[in-house]
Amino acid sequence: QVQLVESGGGSVQTGGSLRLSCAASEYSYRRYWCMAWFRQAAGKEREGIASIDGAGTTTYADSVKGRFTISEENAKTTLYLQMTSLKPEDTAMYYCAATWVGHSYCDTYRTFDNWGQGTQVTVSS
Repeated sequence: QVQLVESGGGSVQTGGSLRLSCAASEYSYRRYWCMAWFRQAAGKEREGIASIDGAGTTTYADSVKGRFTISEENAKTTLYLQMTSLKPEDTAMYYCAATWVGHSYCDTYRTFDNWGQGTQVTVSS
């Protein structure tokens, strides 16, 4: 099990930027874990928006590609989501998640079994 705690959410205007952080409890064999960011807007289904594997390979949803960047700090205990050119439709609760994938592919379509509590992002027009 990995404990995850998000921070960095807030309110910004259209076109603004935010950086979300996700602090992970210490865990072994990072290269076999898939880390990801999801979001859920009010009344909508949860959407996987970005993932990163132990080698640093990333995937992005089309809705955020070119605007959001997923990354990790060197010790790989903090996950980031840099969000730029924010739009009102980016308003949602944002969650980080982790799952063990071994040698399998890492993307947001995996079944994630470790979740943070979420951090709210609100973008006003």
